[in-house]
Amino acid sequence: MDTNLTDKIAVVTGASKGIGLAISQALAATGAHVIAGARHNTDELQALEAAGSVTFIAADLSTAEGPKALIAAAAERGGIDILVNNAGSVTPRFDGLLSVTDDDWLASVALNFLSAVRTTREAIPHLLARGGGSIVFIGSVNATLPEWNIVDYSATKAALANFAKSVSKEFGRNGIRVNTISPGPVATPLWLAEDGIAAQFAAASGATADQVVDSVVAGSATGRFTTAQEVADLALFLAGEHSANITGSDIRIDGGYVTTL
Repeated sequence: MDTNLTDKIAVVTGASKGIGLAISQALAATGAHVIAGARHNTDELQALEAAGSVTFIAADLSTAEGPKALIAAAAERGGIDILVNNAGSVTPRFDGLLSVTDDDWLASVALNFLSAVRTTREAIPHLLARGGGSIVFIGSVNATLPEWNIVDYSATKAALANFAKSVSKEFGRNGIRVNTISPGPVATPLWLAEDGIAAQFAAASGATADQVVDSVVAGSATGRFTTAQEVADLALFLAGEHSANITGSDIRIDGGYVTTL
């Protein structure tokens, strides 16, 4: 399916690995030019840079200045057609709510929520100048399936979904579509690296990382994690013209992990 994204300018936050990298690679493959924001560059992004399809911007998206630098780079390129707010991270809280300090809360809010608020606020004037575009937020099933051991992460993802819906209502008539993708567990380093979520849960429970993964996928209908490429494919659909009347939606991609409506 032709997404008709050739020569579009896309901004992707948290672009160096995992879902953000997969989305950056997928957008580049369609002919879009990606302004890729992350704290550190990677070999994969450098390869896309060498091919002329990516501009990497070193930016800490959890700060007020990071989003400004990223959007300024896109403006220099000519504008913005697509924004993918992907930056985020999760820290398991095995000692529960009472162990989560104000600094922990502030760090989680800054990266998982305010980074998207700030980047969106900076990007919207440029989207309006281009006559509209698409904003895609990468949320989480934990926005509606909160867990006690990721209490701050769950709360920030709920706030993100709420914010996205509000923005969709304000700017829909200006041609800006705003949607959220809510993945369940995704097969990325965030989950599967040596120090990833599975390993951290394993250390806390006495299980192995493989046993943690097996227990998670056992709760899904498909019996496996979602892949980063599958999330990227959905992001491309929401960015392109085939979703021209979809806005304000939250699309879950979790293999049936969430069993309720």
